[in-house]
Amino acid sequence: MRTSAIIAIVALAGLINTPLQAADAAAGASAYNAKGCVGCHGAAGKQPIANYPAIGGKPADFISAELNKFRSGERNNPVMMPMAAGLSDADVANLAAYLAAQ
Repeated sequence: MRTSAIIAIVALAGLINTPLQAADAAAGASAYNAKGCVGCHGAAGKQPIANYPAIGGKPADFISAELNKFRSGERNNPVMMPMAAGLSDADVANLAAYLAAQ
């Protein structure tokens, strides 16, 4: 094998083993309040209104998947679609980390 190919393989192996940046639950808490989530889902996602689900304590991957479905339009909900549309990938990860910790 050529030296350049070996270097490339080693570099790629390092990327594969590099963990993804961890989500920031504190940033998620700030976003949860600032983006209005608390208005429908309550403090820590504990459902103050019967028509809105309790989301506090749900697994982070579930929260992320559902927010991404609202962002893509896969889940059609006139309240959640516009709320999720403005979320970045980092926002989704941070919100999911915050809610999973509740």
